[in-house]
Amino acid sequence: MQRRRFLTSSGAVAAGAVAAAAPGTGHAVPGIRRVATGLDVLVDSGFTALAGQRVGVVSNPTGVDSAYRHLVDLMHGTGSVQVVAAFGPEHGFRGSAQAGGSEGTGTDARTGITVYDAYGASQARWESLFTEADVDTVVFDIQDVGARFYTYIWTMYTSMVAAARVGKRYVVLDRPNPVGGRAYGPMMTPAYTSGVGLKEIVQQHGMTVGELARLFNAEFLPADAGRPVELDVVRCRNWKRGLLAADTDLPWVMPSPNMPTTDTALVYPGTCLFEGVASITEGRGTCRPFELIGGLAGDFDHHWGDRLNARNLPGVEFREAYFTPTSAGQKPALLNKLCAGVEVKVVNRAAYDPIRTAVAMLVEARRYPAFAWRADSWDTARPYWVDKLTGSPRLRTMIDAGADVDEVVGSWADELAAFEQRRRPYLLY
Repeated sequence: MQRRRFLTSSGAVAAGAVAAAAPGTGHAVPGIRRVATGLDVLVDSGFTALAGQRVGVVSNPTGVDSAYRHLVDLMHGTGSVQVVAAFGPEHGFRGSAQAGGSEGTGTDARTGITVYDAYGASQARWESLFTEADVDTVVFDIQDVGARFYTYIWTMYTSMVAAARVGKRYVVLDRPNPVGGRAYGPMMTPAYTSGVGLKEIVQQHGMTVGELARLFNAEFLPADAGRPVELDVVRCRNWKRGLLAADTDLPWVMPSPNMPTTDTALVYPGTCLFEGVASITEGRGTCRPFELIGGLAGDFDHHWGDRLNARNLPGVEFREAYFTPTSAGQKPALLNKLCAGVEVKVVNRAAYDPIRTAVAMLVEARRYPAFAWRADSWDTARPYWVDKLTGSPRLRTMIDAGADVDEVVGSWADELAAFEQRRRPYLLY
């Protein structure tokens, strides 16, 4: 029988990795590490950490165990745990809404419990929801993708603050960071906080949600919360910081409609910056969102990819690409129009730096006369979306002034080093 070889983050078959059974078979997959999420650990324990509690669950379709069974469905009817409510973030509890949308408040068809619309909820709204649902314990179980502007970690933060204020216990069922444990990128600054970055962490934080919860609880809960929340983290089993999603046997469920694969997650902390460019689409509505990047054909061309490949960026190559986005987000001028640009092809996951790569892409795209940053008319004091994504105007103004990649990336070296020191006490793996 022919044996398949699976690439790890280093681009080679992992030495000494635990062989995992392929889903639905009893066969080992060489080079793939068997990992248990916090939910898997909780299930194995018979839900003892939640026994006798009235539980409210903050989750979405990613809150599944290794057999794709959802946390709420598993707990419902067990007898030992009373699930009284679910709270849906962006895209909704069952995942039916697009970016910037929610499912509304209603009754879950499978379990009959009330699902509250919590997308964009303020701390006061969370407090009201927890009180109305009469929960003892809030359980958070959502797959993050490791980027500061992916909103689920801020759903966790605001709900943690609310739980502290109304005296509810908070339990995080931890999940591996699919893009690993290394931190990259610039720091959020207080003047540019928003729904895509509420607190001072770097762009690719390299932490699990459980580790972030520990950091938030110790350093970022506001003084008027009264006290830290009563926090418990159910840790993953057998995950190590150097592992990427492709190195493990964990199932992947889309955490949002434009996050279809772990390849998407790998590039997202960098190429999401193209949300801040009005004249370039990040490939929404294609089969490769955030991997296909381009602007209107004629405005952009094959020279972009040629110049990027000439830079020999570590771990990545660029394919000349033409595509038609069927979802344009905030860029209706690009909807259903032929776009020219590149496909980002990661060829060595260990060497790849998504944010350095995106900076190089922006520097080269800035050469085109059609290039334009996306402006937000609703926020005249902070009019550029890319500033909210990167945490300050620095990247935008440096690129506009002609700075090259090393200069831009070097500008945040000190703050990145400081963040790595700051996060250290809260790391679990």
